[in-house]
Amino acid sequence: MDEPTILVTRQKIHGTDGKAYGRVLRERVPDSEVRVAHTPAEERETLPEADIVTGLELTEAQLDRADNLDLFACVYAGTGHLDMSAFEAHDVAVTNASGVHVTNIAEYVVGAMTMMAHRFPLAYERTERREWRSFPTRELHGSTAAIVGMGAIGTGVLDRLDVFGMDTVGVRHTPEKGGPTDDIYGFDEIHEAVADAEYVVLACPLTDTTRGLIDEDLLLTMRADAVLINVARGPVVETDALLDALQRNHLGGAVLDVTDPEPLPEDHPLWGIGNVVITPHNAGDTPAYFERCGEILAENVERLRAGQTALQNQVR
Repeated sequence: MDEPTILVTRQKIHGTDGKAYGRVLRERVPDSEVRVAHTPAEERETLPEADIVTGLELTEAQLDRADNLDLFACVYAGTGHLDMSAFEAHDVAVTNASGVHVTNIAEYVVGAMTMMAHRFPLAYERTERREWRSFPTRELHGSTAAIVGMGAIGTGVLDRLDVFGMDTVGVRHTPEKGGPTDDIYGFDEIHEAVADAEYVVLACPLTDTTRGLIDEDLLLTMRADAVLINVARGPVVETDALLDALQRNHLGGAVLDVTDPEPLPEDHPLWGIGNVVITPHNAGDTPAYFERCGEILAENVERLRAGQTALQNQVR
Protein backbone atom coordinates (compact mmCIF):
# COMPACT_ATOMS: atom_id res chain seq x y z
CA MET A 1 0.00 0.00 0.00
CA ASP A 2 2.07 2.92 -1.30
CA GLU A 3 -0.38 5.81 -1.72
CA PRO A 4 -3.67 4.67 -0.22
CA THR A 5 -7.01 6.20 -1.03
CA ILE A 6 -8.74 7.10 2.23
CA LEU A 7 -12.48 7.73 2.29
CA VAL A 8 -13.82 9.86 5.15
CA THR A 9 -17.53 9.12 5.33
CA ARG A 10 -20.15 11.59 6.50
CA GLN A 11 -19.96 12.05 10.27
CA LYS A 12 -20.43 14.55 13.07
CA ILE A 13 -18.79 14.16 16.46
CA HIS A 14 -18.84 16.74 19.27
CA GLY A 15 -19.99 19.50 16.95
CA THR A 16 -17.32 18.83 14.29
CA ASP A 17 -17.91 17.17 10.93
CA GLY A 18 -15.87 15.04 8.56
CA LYS A 19 -14.28 17.99 6.75
CA ALA A 20 -12.16 18.72 9.83
CA TYR A 21 -11.12 15.07 9.99
CA GLY A 22 -10.15 15.21 6.34
CA ARG A 23 -7.88 18.20 6.97
CA VAL A 24 -6.18 16.33 9.80
CA LEU A 25 -5.56 13.27 7.64
CA ARG A 26 -4.12 15.31 4.77
CA GLU A 27 -1.57 16.68 7.22
CA ARG A 28 -0.88 13.37 8.93
CA VAL A 29 -0.77 11.17 5.83
CA PRO A 30 0.36 13.56 3.07
CA ASP A 31 1.25 10.78 0.61
CA SER A 32 -2.30 9.43 0.57
CA GLU A 33 -5.36 10.61 -1.33
CA VAL A 34 -7.96 11.70 1.21
CA ARG A 35 -11.50 12.06 -0.08
CA VAL A 36 -14.15 13.52 2.20
CA ALA A 37 -17.69 12.53 1.27
CA HIS A 38 -20.35 15.20 1.67
CA THR A 39 -23.29 13.27 0.23
CA PRO A 40 -24.43 9.63 -0.02
CA ALA A 41 -23.58 9.73 -3.73
CA GLU A 42 -19.97 10.71 -3.00
CA GLU A 43 -19.70 7.84 -0.54
CA ARG A 44 -21.01 5.39 -3.14
CA GLU A 45 -18.70 6.70 -5.85
CA THR A 46 -15.52 6.53 -3.79
CA LEU A 47 -16.20 3.33 -1.88
CA PRO A 48 -15.09 0.89 -4.64
CA GLU A 49 -11.72 2.68 -4.94
CA ALA A 50 -10.98 3.15 -1.23
CA ASP A 51 -8.17 1.23 0.45
CA ILE A 52 -9.19 2.64 3.84
CA VAL A 53 -12.56 3.91 5.04
CA THR A 54 -12.87 5.84 8.29
CA GLY A 55 -16.13 6.80 9.91
CA LEU A 56 -18.98 5.69 12.12
CA GLU A 57 -19.93 2.41 10.46
CA LEU A 58 -20.00 0.35 7.27
CA THR A 59 -22.91 -1.91 6.43
CA GLU A 60 -22.67 -5.29 4.76
CA ALA A 61 -24.17 -3.78 1.59
CA GLN A 62 -21.41 -1.17 1.55
CA LEU A 63 -18.76 -3.81 2.13
CA ASP A 64 -20.07 -5.69 -0.90
CA ARG A 65 -19.10 -2.66 -3.01
CA ALA A 66 -15.75 -2.00 -1.31
CA ASP A 67 -13.58 -3.99 -3.73
CA ASN A 68 -10.18 -2.65 -2.58
CA LEU A 69 -10.86 -2.17 1.11
CA ASP A 70 -8.15 -3.28 3.55
CA LEU A 71 -9.10 -1.35 6.68
CA PHE A 72 -12.14 0.23 8.30
CA ALA A 73 -11.00 2.74 10.93
CA CYS A 74 -13.98 3.28 13.19
CA VAL A 75 -14.02 6.67 14.90
CA TYR A 76 -15.86 5.29 17.91
CA ALA A 77 -14.13 3.52 20.78
CA GLY A 78 -16.98 1.02 20.91
CA THR A 79 -17.59 -1.28 17.94
CA GLY A 80 -20.57 -3.25 19.21
CA HIS A 81 -22.73 -1.66 16.49
CA LEU A 82 -20.59 -3.19 13.71
CA ASP A 83 -21.32 -6.51 12.01
CA MET A 84 -17.92 -8.10 12.59
CA SER A 85 -18.90 -11.25 10.72
CA ALA A 86 -19.38 -9.16 7.59
CA PHE A 87 -15.92 -7.61 7.95
CA GLU A 88 -14.45 -11.06 8.48
CA ALA A 89 -16.21 -12.40 5.40
CA HIS A 90 -14.72 -9.58 3.33
CA ASP A 91 -11.29 -9.92 5.00
CA VAL A 92 -11.30 -6.29 6.13
CA ALA A 93 -9.40 -5.27 9.27
CA VAL A 94 -11.20 -3.08 11.82
CA THR A 95 -9.68 -0.63 14.29
CA ASN A 96 -11.36 1.58 16.86
CA ALA A 97 -10.70 4.94 18.51
CA SER A 98 -9.94 3.61 21.98
CA GLY A 99 -7.82 6.10 23.90
CA VAL A 100 -8.99 9.29 22.23
CA HIS A 101 -11.04 10.21 25.31
CA VAL A 102 -8.40 9.58 27.95
CA THR A 103 -7.26 13.17 28.50
CA ASN A 104 -10.64 14.91 28.47
CA ILE A 105 -12.56 12.34 30.52
CA ALA A 106 -9.74 11.97 33.05
CA GLU A 107 -9.76 15.75 33.48
CA TYR A 108 -13.55 15.64 33.89
CA VAL A 109 -13.20 13.09 36.70
CA VAL A 110 -10.49 15.06 38.52
CA GLY A 111 -12.59 18.20 38.13
CA ALA A 112 -15.63 16.39 39.52
CA MET A 113 -13.67 15.25 42.57
CA THR A 114 -12.33 18.75 43.21
CA MET A 115 -15.75 20.32 42.69
CA MET A 116 -17.43 17.99 45.17
CA ALA A 117 -14.61 18.13 47.76
CA HIS A 118 -14.77 21.91 47.82
CA ARG A 119 -18.55 21.98 47.39
CA PHE A 120 -18.64 24.25 44.36
CA PRO A 121 -22.31 23.42 43.63
CA LEU A 122 -23.28 24.80 47.06
CA ALA A 123 -21.03 27.83 46.49
CA TYR A 124 -22.77 28.46 43.17
CA GLU A 125 -26.19 28.28 44.80
CA ARG A 126 -25.15 30.80 47.44
CA THR A 127 -23.56 33.02 44.81
CA GLU A 128 -26.89 33.11 42.98
CA ARG A 129 -28.54 34.20 46.24
CA ARG A 130 -25.68 36.63 47.08
CA GLU A 131 -25.36 34.80 50.39
CA TRP A 132 -22.03 35.23 52.22
CA ARG A 133 -21.90 32.15 54.47
CA SER A 134 -19.03 29.71 54.93
CA PHE A 135 -19.36 25.94 54.76
CA PRO A 136 -17.15 22.92 55.56
CA THR A 137 -15.10 21.27 52.79
CA ARG A 138 -12.52 18.50 52.52
CA GLU A 139 -9.27 17.81 50.68
CA LEU A 140 -8.52 15.24 48.02
CA HIS A 141 -5.16 14.62 49.70
CA GLY A 142 -5.28 11.48 51.81
CA SER A 143 -8.67 10.36 50.51
CA THR A 144 -9.33 7.13 48.62
CA ALA A 145 -10.65 6.72 45.09
CA ALA A 146 -11.99 3.41 43.80
CA ILE A 147 -11.71 3.19 40.00
CA VAL A 148 -14.12 0.66 38.53
CA GLY A 149 -12.74 -0.26 35.11
CA MET A 150 -9.04 -0.28 34.39
CA GLY A 151 -9.00 0.39 30.67
CA ALA A 152 -7.49 3.44 29.02
CA ILE A 153 -9.79 5.92 30.77
CA GLY A 154 -9.55 4.34 34.21
CA THR A 155 -5.78 4.23 33.93
CA GLY A 156 -5.73 7.82 32.70
CA VAL A 157 -7.67 8.90 35.79
CA LEU A 158 -5.24 7.08 38.05
CA ASP A 159 -2.26 8.74 36.36
CA ARG A 160 -3.68 12.13 37.32
CA LEU A 161 -4.49 11.29 40.93
CA ASP A 162 -0.88 10.75 42.02
CA VAL A 163 -0.24 14.48 42.28
CA PHE A 164 -3.08 14.83 44.81
CA GLY A 165 -1.61 12.28 47.20
CA MET A 166 -4.70 10.07 47.05
CA ASP A 167 -4.91 6.37 47.85
CA THR A 168 -6.37 4.29 45.04
CA VAL A 169 -7.98 0.92 44.52
CA GLY A 170 -8.97 -0.61 41.21
CA VAL A 171 -11.65 -3.01 40.03
CA ARG A 172 -11.21 -5.00 36.83
CA HIS A 173 -12.36 -8.22 35.21
CA THR A 174 -8.86 -9.71 35.44
CA PRO A 175 -7.33 -8.53 38.73
CA GLU A 176 -4.38 -10.86 38.20
CA LYS A 177 -3.15 -8.38 35.57
CA GLY A 178 -2.62 -5.85 38.34
CA GLY A 179 -2.58 -2.14 37.70
CA PRO A 180 -1.27 1.23 38.92
CA THR A 181 -3.30 1.18 42.14
CA ASP A 182 -2.52 0.43 45.76
CA ASP A 183 -4.90 -2.54 45.66
CA ILE A 184 -6.75 -4.34 42.87
CA TYR A 185 -9.97 -6.35 43.03
CA GLY A 186 -12.17 -8.39 40.73
CA PHE A 187 -15.80 -7.46 40.12
CA ASP A 188 -16.84 -10.18 42.55
CA GLU A 189 -14.94 -8.26 45.25
CA ILE A 190 -16.31 -4.81 44.48
CA HIS A 191 -17.84 -4.38 47.94
CA GLU A 192 -14.35 -4.62 49.45
CA ALA A 193 -13.04 -2.12 46.88
CA VAL A 194 -15.59 0.62 47.53
CA ALA A 195 -16.17 0.21 51.27
CA ASP A 196 -13.60 2.83 52.34
CA ALA A 197 -13.56 5.06 49.24
CA GLU A 198 -14.60 8.69 49.35
CA TYR A 199 -14.88 8.61 45.55
CA VAL A 200 -16.14 5.76 43.38
CA VAL A 201 -15.44 6.33 39.68
CA LEU A 202 -17.23 4.22 37.08
CA ALA A 203 -15.14 3.89 33.91
CA CYS A 204 -16.11 0.38 32.85
CA PRO A 205 -17.86 -0.85 29.70
CA LEU A 206 -21.51 -1.86 29.86
CA THR A 207 -21.59 -5.67 29.95
CA ASP A 208 -23.72 -8.37 31.52
CA THR A 209 -21.42 -8.12 34.54
CA THR A 210 -21.59 -4.36 34.94
CA ARG A 211 -25.26 -3.74 34.12
CA GLY A 212 -26.91 -2.71 37.39
CA LEU A 213 -23.57 -3.06 39.20
CA ILE A 214 -24.28 -0.07 41.45
CA ASP A 215 -27.42 -1.34 43.11
CA GLU A 216 -29.09 -0.90 46.48
CA ASP A 217 -26.77 -3.43 48.10
CA LEU A 218 -23.56 -1.81 46.88
CA LEU A 219 -24.78 1.67 47.77
CA LEU A 220 -25.35 0.37 51.28
CA THR A 221 -21.70 -0.73 51.41
CA MET A 222 -20.39 2.64 50.22
CA ARG A 223 -19.56 5.36 52.72
CA ALA A 224 -22.37 7.74 53.61
CA ASP A 225 -20.17 10.66 52.48
CA ALA A 226 -18.95 8.96 49.28
CA VAL A 227 -19.33 10.59 45.88
CA LEU A 228 -20.26 8.47 42.86
CA ILE A 229 -18.85 9.63 39.51
CA ASN A 230 -20.22 7.91 36.41
CA VAL A 231 -18.41 8.37 33.08
CA ALA A 232 -19.22 4.82 31.97
CA ARG A 233 -22.80 4.10 30.87
CA GLY A 234 -26.08 4.94 32.55
CA PRO A 235 -27.32 1.37 33.09
CA VAL A 236 -24.23 0.53 35.17
CA VAL A 237 -26.18 2.30 37.92
CA GLU A 238 -29.67 1.37 39.10
CA THR A 239 -31.21 4.84 38.98
CA ASP A 240 -34.00 4.22 41.48
CA ALA A 241 -31.54 2.83 44.01
CA LEU A 242 -29.23 5.82 43.55
CA LEU A 243 -32.12 8.25 43.89
CA ASP A 244 -33.27 6.57 47.09
CA ALA A 245 -29.76 6.67 48.58
CA LEU A 246 -29.40 10.36 47.78
CA GLN A 247 -32.84 11.30 49.07
CA ARG A 248 -32.23 9.43 52.34
CA ASN A 249 -28.80 11.04 52.83
CA HIS A 250 -27.05 7.68 52.47
CA LEU A 251 -24.60 9.04 49.88
CA GLY A 252 -22.51 12.20 49.79
CA GLY A 253 -23.36 13.07 46.20
CA ALA A 254 -23.05 12.09 42.57
CA VAL A 255 -21.61 13.48 39.35
CA LEU A 256 -23.33 11.84 36.40
CA ASP A 257 -22.25 12.31 32.82
CA VAL A 258 -24.48 9.39 31.82
CA THR A 259 -27.88 8.39 33.14
CA ASP A 260 -30.55 5.76 32.74
CA PRO A 261 -32.76 6.80 31.04
CA GLU A 262 -30.85 9.05 28.70
CA PRO A 263 -31.62 11.82 27.97
CA LEU A 264 -32.81 12.28 31.52
CA PRO A 265 -36.42 13.60 31.39
CA GLU A 266 -36.75 17.18 32.56
CA ASP A 267 -39.19 16.15 35.29
CA HIS A 268 -36.93 13.42 36.71
CA PRO A 269 -36.32 13.88 40.46
CA LEU A 270 -32.53 13.59 40.04
CA TRP A 271 -32.57 17.11 38.61
CA GLY A 272 -33.80 18.56 41.90
CA ILE A 273 -31.16 17.15 44.25
CA GLY A 274 -28.59 19.73 45.34
CA ASN A 275 -25.63 17.35 45.73
CA VAL A 276 -26.03 15.90 42.23
CA VAL A 277 -24.33 17.38 39.15
CA ILE A 278 -25.51 16.12 35.76
CA THR A 279 -23.86 16.71 32.40
CA PRO A 280 -25.48 15.56 29.12
CA HIS A 281 -23.07 12.75 28.14
CA ASN A 282 -20.58 15.54 27.61
CA ALA A 283 -17.38 14.31 29.29
CA GLY A 284 -16.14 12.96 25.97
CA ASP A 285 -16.32 16.33 24.25
CA THR A 286 -12.93 17.55 23.05
CA PRO A 287 -11.69 19.70 20.15
CA ALA A 288 -8.84 17.20 19.76
CA TYR A 289 -11.06 14.22 18.86
CA PHE A 290 -10.24 14.03 15.17
CA GLU A 291 -6.60 14.89 15.83
CA ARG A 292 -6.33 11.79 17.98
CA CYS A 293 -8.24 9.64 15.51
CA GLY A 294 -5.82 10.89 12.86
CA GLU A 295 -2.82 9.87 14.96
CA ILE A 296 -4.13 6.31 15.19
CA LEU A 297 -4.89 6.08 11.49
CA ALA A 298 -1.56 7.62 10.43
CA GLU A 299 0.29 5.03 12.51
CA ASN A 300 -1.71 2.23 10.90
CA VAL A 301 -1.06 3.53 7.40
CA GLU A 302 2.65 3.28 8.15
CA ARG A 303 2.22 -0.26 9.43
CA LEU A 304 0.26 -1.28 6.34
CA ARG A 305 2.93 0.24 4.12
CA ALA A 306 5.53 -1.82 5.97
CA GLY A 307 3.53 -4.97 5.37
CA GLN A 308 2.64 -5.42 9.03
CA THR A 309 -0.57 -7.23 9.92
CA ALA A 310 -0.85 -6.12 13.57
CA LEU A 311 -2.45 -2.67 13.75
CA GLN A 312 -2.91 -0.20 16.57
CA ASN A 313 -6.35 -0.52 18.21
CA GLN A 314 -7.18 -3.51 16.02
CA VAL A 315 -10.41 -5.25 17.00
CA ARG A 316 -10.66 -7.53 13.95
